Amino acid sequence: MRSKNSKPFTPAESAHIEAVKWLPCSVCDAPGPSDAHHIKQGQHFTAVALCKDCHQGPINGWHGMKVMWRVHKVDELDALNVTLQRLGQGLMRAAA
Repeated sequence: MRSKNSKPFTPAESAHIEAVKWLPCSVCDAPGPSDAHHIKQGQHFTAVALCKDCHQGPINGWHGMKVMWRVHKVDELDALNVTLQRLGQGLMRAAA
């Protein structure tokens, strides 16, 4: 969700966010569609694919108690790495 003061997405940012949303969760591997969690607001290329529970769940979610994150021993950068790997794999399959 964008804040009222955020700048509009560029076409490349929009395409990236849409691709992230189709990935499985980068923490628990729940199938997509996923939320695109921004590590830093406004930096759309650092969005992480997260299921609703790992994103906003009161117990498991990043915006909650982060239990699932601790169980899987991951932080936002680990989850970003998984997201980027999966996006790269998708590009490799598309090129083949």
